[in-house]
Amino acid sequence: MGTLRRLVYQGVALFFVALATAGVFLPLVPTTPFLIVAVWAAGRSSPELKRWLREHPRFGPVLRRWEDERAISRPSKRNAVIAIILSWLIVLVTTSGYLLPMVAGAVMVGVAGFLLTRPTGTDTN
Repeated sequence: MGTLRRLVYQGVALFFVALATAGVFLPLVPTTPFLIVAVWAAGRSSPELKRWLREHPRFGPVLRRWEDERAISRPSKRNAVIAIILSWLIVLVTTSGYLLPMVAGAVMVGVAGFLLTRPTGTDTN
């Protein structure tokens, strides 16, 4: 892999780790999807960074559950659905017309459906 390509993947991984870190402290910012993107990019650029993410005490369990079982914990599903509902309500209240809320709602229902149909995995906390 070329140096530029590797650096771009590393940059993507670190950017999404930063977003995931913000999600730990900000209630409506999702953590899990950002971590999944981060570990994907890290896997293409730096085995050390991927290993660090998978072994991280806060992020590791979520990533291992996703990579090993394609599973999402119940609390993560619950938090994501709550964030989706609140986000849709914000769109509904802050926009005029019906097209944007309908389109956003349809996309959000699709995302929520995807999340809710993933297995919970062996560790259900």
